[in-house]
Amino acid sequence: MNPMGTQIRSLRTLVCAAGASLLIIASPAQAIPMPYVVMLEQVGTTVVATGSGAFDLTGLSFVTNGTGTLNIIPSLGQMVSGSGNADIYQGTISGPSNFGSGGPTSASSGTGSWAEIQDFAQQLLVPTGYVSGNALSNSATWNGATLKSLGVTPGTYTWTWGVGPDQSFTLDAVAPAAAPDSGSTFGLLLVALGGLFGVGRFRLVHSA
Repeated sequence: MNPMGTQIRSLRTLVCAAGASLLIIASPAQAIPMPYVVMLEQVGTTVVATGSGAFDLTGLSFVTNGTGTLNIIPSLGQMVSGSGNADIYQGTISGPSNFGSGGPTSASSGTGSWAEIQDFAQQLLVPTGYVSGNALSNSATWNGATLKSLGVTPGTYTWTWGVGPDQSFTLDAVAPAAAPDSGSTFGLLLVALGGLFGVGRFRLVHSA
């Protein structure tokens, strides 16, 4: 038996094992899709919706497909984001009947995979050919609008159609940041100036 050959084979085995371990460590972990959430927020005079996540269509039945309408209707519990064609699924969907009092308002633009909830029709719209668990990302923009003009009441709204983690559609309507109170700001400025004046005066008196 050749001791040198045995050592070389052992060394090769160790090198291969180490290399495989490094490949496993270096491989980026695949992101696991999360339940779908769309954030609706006001940016100046523009309202932007940004959605991401995945759906589990279990418990919903396919109805038909076609081109979706990029409308938001808060009073009917209809929220949409994305672009392109959509498959319509229907079933028992539980959740709020509305997220404000606004009527239909068409978005200025939309990008990404279609995702829409219609509480009044008990329907969920997804991209044509969508398979449960596939990650989605999308956006929609309403130019020259505010959450108030769209009739959206800020808050978090969730619709569900089962007990699975991805059997839900969540809308997070973010309240606009409150404008600073000019009266309070002015009052704080006076207090600060008064404090500085008092310190300066104290220093003059003390020096005298």
